[in-house]
Amino acid sequence: MSVNSISDFFSLYWFFPETFKSFDWENIWALHLIWIIPLLMILRKFVKLLKNPVLELSLPGSVATNNPWTYLRLVPTLFFLLSLWMVALALARPQKSNERVEQYTEGIDIMLVLDISESMDLQDFQPNRLEAAKETAIDFINGRFGDRIGMVIFSGEAYSLAPLTTDYNLLTDLIKDISFNMMDAKGTAIGSAIAAGTNRMREAESKSKVMILLSDGENNAGNVDPIFAAELAAAFDIKIYSIAVGKDGMVPYGVDFFGRPQMIESYLDETTLREIATIGGGKFYRASDDNALEQIFEEIDNLEKAEIIESRYKETNDYYRIYLFWGLLFFFSWMILKSTFFNNFLLD
Repeated sequence: MSVNSISDFFSLYWFFPETFKSFDWENIWALHLIWIIPLLMILRKFVKLLKNPVLELSLPGSVATNNPWTYLRLVPTLFFLLSLWMVALALARPQKSNERVEQYTEGIDIMLVLDISESMDLQDFQPNRLEAAKETAIDFINGRFGDRIGMVIFSGEAYSLAPLTTDYNLLTDLIKDISFNMMDAKGTAIGSAIAAGTNRMREAESKSKVMILLSDGENNAGNVDPIFAAELAAAFDIKIYSIAVGKDGMVPYGVDFFGRPQMIESYLDETTLREIATIGGGKFYRASDDNALEQIFEEIDNLEKAEIIESRYKETNDYYRIYLFWGLLFFFSWMILKSTFFNNFLLD
C-alpha cells in the first residue's frame, strides 16, 4: 500500500502486524525504544514513590477509589506513551523496496553443419554415428539461451535445413527427422557445407559467429575446396570448431546373413579438419565414442557463452512520515488532556 492522499495517513493498515513484517527497517536499533520507554517511565514512577512515600488512608466505602471512571487518569499517560512509540517507529525508518532487474543478452549466432553421408551409419557409436550426433546436438541446443542457431546438412551436396532461429523447438523437431535418405548425392562435400553455412551467416550482425562442423570422412564431393571455404568463413569473422567423428580402422556395421557383426574399414581425413579449425580460429576435436562427443559439445558450450548485461533498478519508499504524523497527533492529544480534569498516572 502506498500513501497517495492525506486520508491514507489515518488508515489502520499501518498498525497491522503483517504491515510491520513487510517493512525493511533502516535503523532497526530504534525498535528497542518500544520496550525501553515504558520501562523508564515505570522506573521514574518507582523512584519518585521512594523519595515521596504516599500515606495510605482508610476511606469510607462511599469514597473508595474503586470507581471505574478513576482509570481515566491513565489516558494522558497512554497518549504520551503512544506518541513516543510512534516517534520510535519513525526513527526506525520503515521502508519498502521494489527491485527490478533487466537482462540484456548479446546472443551468439551458431551454425551446426552435420554430415549425413553413408559412413555416418557405422556403429562405433550407439546406435550409429548420425543418431549419436543428432542426440548430442539436441542437448546442446536445449542448453543455450538467447542464441540464434541454424542447421546445414550434407553428404555429396549441402542443404540448409534451418536458418538462424531462436525457435529451439522447431529446430529440435527438424533434427529428429534427419535421415540418410534426405539426399541422393553420394560422398562427403565438406567444402560445400562450410560455404552453405557461411552464406547463411555472412549478413548476420551479431558480434560472435560460430560454426560447428561435424564429419567422419574426407572431402570427396562438391565443387568447393574445404580450405578455400574455411578462408571464406574466416573473412566473415566466423569461428569454426571441427569435430572428427569415429575411429580409424575396422568398425562394426550391421550383421551378416547369420546375424554375426560385420566389420568395415573406416578412414577419416583428420588433417583437413584440423586445418579448417586452424583457419577458422577455433579448435579441432576427435570424438571416438558417445561420451567423448558429449564432452566436446559441453566444452564448446562453455567456450561460447553469450554476454549477459544486467541492470538493477531499486525504488525505495519511506513510511516514517506516517508514524511521525501519528506521534505528533498523540503528543498534541496528551498536551490537551493533561490540562483538563484528567491527571497523569506515570507522569505526575
